[in-house]
Amino acid sequence: MFKALLLENQAGKTVATLTQLAESQLPAGEVRVSVAYSSINYKDGLAITGKGKIVRQWPLVPGIDFAGTVLESADSRYQVGDKVVLTGWGVGESHWGGMAEQARVKGDWLVPLPAGLDERQAMCIGTAGLTAMLCVLALEEAGITPESGEVLVTGAAGGVGSTSVALLAALGYQVAALTGRPQEQGAMLTALGASRIVPRSELLQPAKPLEQQQWAAAIDTVGSQVLAKLLAQINYGGAVAACGLAGGIDLPTSVMPFILRNVRLQGVDSVMCPLARRQLAWQRLAQALPAHFFALAVTEIGLEQVVSAATAITEGQVAGRILVKF
Repeated sequence: MFKALLLENQAGKTVATLTQLAESQLPAGEVRVSVAYSSINYKDGLAITGKGKIVRQWPLVPGIDFAGTVLESADSRYQVGDKVVLTGWGVGESHWGGMAEQARVKGDWLVPLPAGLDERQAMCIGTAGLTAMLCVLALEEAGITPESGEVLVTGAAGGVGSTSVALLAALGYQVAALTGRPQEQGAMLTALGASRIVPRSELLQPAKPLEQQQWAAAIDTVGSQVLAKLLAQINYGGAVAACGLAGGIDLPTSVMPFILRNVRLQGVDSVMCPLARRQLAWQRLAQALPAHFFALAVTEIGLEQVVSAATAITEGQVAGRILVKF
C-alpha cells in the first residue's frame, strides 16, 4: 500500500481525497517508479480544484510530473534503481500521475535523470523548467543572442517565468521581468537575474498594430492582450516564444509585426515534445541553471498541503515552484 491523492467526480464536482492505494490499482505501464518528488503546476491546480477541464479519466491521481527511482521495469532501457524524470504525455490528465508514492507509466514517457541533477533539483525544474528551456532553445534557433538586446519574460514570477529569468540571465542575456505584483515579487526576480522589473499594467493597454520597438525577444506565458502588446513592441528581426494562456486564449493582434518587422512567433509545447528534444533540453538545464536557483524560487510541501496549494496557484498567489516531497 502507498499514499496518494485521488480525484473523483461526485455529482459533477471534483473531490480530492488522501487515500491508500495498492500496487494492483496502478494503471498499465512498463515501468513502476518510487516517486521522490512531484510538483504543482498551473495545470495541476486546475485539475485538483476542478476549475479547468483537465481530467479526462476518473478516478485519477493528478500530477503532471515527477522524479524518482525505478522499482520494476519491463523496458530494457530502464533497470531497477535507475533515477528517472517524467513530464507531460497526458500524465496527470488521462493517466495516473505524480501525486502518489508510486507511479506506473510507459517507458517511452521517461527520461533518465541528467548527470548533475538529483531528484529534488529535477522537480525544482519540472514541467515548468522544461518548458522554459524549450522557449530559450526557440529564441536561440531564431538567432537571438545576448548581443541582440533586452529579452522580456511575462508572468515572470510563475514557474515557467521564474525559470526563464534564471536561465536567460545565466546565459548572459539582459532580462526584463513582467509581473503583476512588482513590489512583492521584485526582490526574488532580481535575485534570479532580472535586470529590471516591469509592471504588468504597462502591457495591458490595447495594442496598436505597431508600437515603439523595445524588446529583442520575449518569452510569453500569458497570451491574449499581453502577447498582442509585446508583439507590437518587438525589435525588427526579433522573436517571441509563446507557451502559456494564463491571460486568455485570444490574440487581438495584426499581421503588421510579422510582415513589416520580420518578427517570429514560435509556439512551444512540452507535453508531446519528442524524446530527443527533451533530452537536449534537460542536458542544457543541468548545465545552465545556477546553484542558487534551487533555493531562491522553490517552496517544499507535503502531500497533505497539495489541495490548498492547488487553490493558491489558480488564484495567482504562488511565486516560483512548489515541490511535493514524499
